[in-house]
Amino acid sequence: MTESRIAAAGRRFTLVCALLAAGAAGFAARHAYAADEAIARARGILERHPLIDGHNDLPNVIRERGEPPRDVAAFDLRRPAVGDTDIARLRAGGVGGQFWSVYIPSSPEDGERGFARAQLEQIDITLRMIERYPDAFSLALTADDVERASATGRIASLLGIEGGHAIENSLGALRAYWRLGVRYMTLTHFNMTDWADSATDTARHGGLTKFGVEVVREMNRLGMLVDISHVSEDAMIDVLDVAEAPVIFSHSNARALSPTPRNVPDTVLARLPGNGGVVMVSFISLFAVQGDEHARWQAAFEKETGVKLGDAAYDAALAKYTAVNPEPRATLSDVADHIEHIRDVAGIDNVGIGADFFGEPAWMAAGLEDVASYPALFAELIRRGWKDEELARLARGNVLRVLRLAEQAAARLQQARPASYATIEQLDGGKALPNKY
Repeated sequence: MTESRIAAAGRRFTLVCALLAAGAAGFAARHAYAADEAIARARGILERHPLIDGHNDLPNVIRERGEPPRDVAAFDLRRPAVGDTDIARLRAGGVGGQFWSVYIPSSPEDGERGFARAQLEQIDITLRMIERYPDAFSLALTADDVERASATGRIASLLGIEGGHAIENSLGALRAYWRLGVRYMTLTHFNMTDWADSATDTARHGGLTKFGVEVVREMNRLGMLVDISHVSEDAMIDVLDVAEAPVIFSHSNARALSPTPRNVPDTVLARLPGNGGVVMVSFISLFAVQGDEHARWQAAFEKETGVKLGDAAYDAALAKYTAVNPEPRATLSDVADHIEHIRDVAGIDNVGIGADFFGEPAWMAAGLEDVASYPALFAELIRRGWKDEELARLARGNVLRVLRLAEQAAARLQQARPASYATIEQLDGGKALPNKY
């Protein structure tokens, strides 16, 4: 090859490299633009349809990790707060409504100290938190209250009890919590109650007892949403058999993708359209990791430590174990897969968001570590082809519909029957079961 031909070939090679580089740069630019466009569109949707999240444990973070604990004033939400939730990040995340979980532990040791006392203290913390920031939060008791809060740029704040152990087998206590502003109750937590089986405890009732059915009926009469996250599959089915209003799963995922008993099986998802209820998808990695990797890790943890979910020693044992054996972690894409699976099986009207932020970002799916991250999830769904109207239902439309239908059912049922004064001894025969909490 002559020198001129070598030079010409070199020029052609240089030109091809330049064109390839330009093409790669153009692709990267287009991809970046598409990503930015999806985020911008997601933020616009959440601005028009502020998200209502089904479950956030900030009150318990204040109770346990405040300096000092329980001091609502010292836990300043106008500044970057410990954990995953403060006012600035709620605003950045497009949150317009939040069910604040008034969680209390359900272990036997906690029961000895008194569930009702702890529950009243937790409700007090939450109400004082809402009252402290009147420009940011507005207590909401009805669907109309939620809409009014959004119209004034505030975050509608609803209360949800996490675990029926809080009522201590008393329908009178249930009604008292309703009067204090509680608008849903999860029937169990990690431990069973005397009247309902938990997904993470030894089953003793085969679902609900007769008193458990009466709890559901009275919740429907009040207009309190029946939350069946945390309950056993049999209890889910029993609730759907007797419910007179739509139910919620305030923070659960699809068992078909992540085979933990805390998630919802397809057989139950398929029944949701008939009930009108909604599954609000959690961001916790434990419930979103796909396949059996996490189940195998969990089994190894329980075998080595001798503790399980719900045990008082669980958190300490988990911290020690994960220091050597890191827990499998889900991704934002995994959470989007759960949302789409629930949509595909139950329907677009039956899925929502219940992230379950609880002050531990490392436990959440990667990319969804705090309350500012909702737009990233919505952007992912946009890239998957979701329409604006579908995202509006996911963000708030579905849960608002459930709230309104529960209110309508309550108005009808209060005309049909009085408050129930039944006891667990009357309905379940003789003495109540030994207190297992």
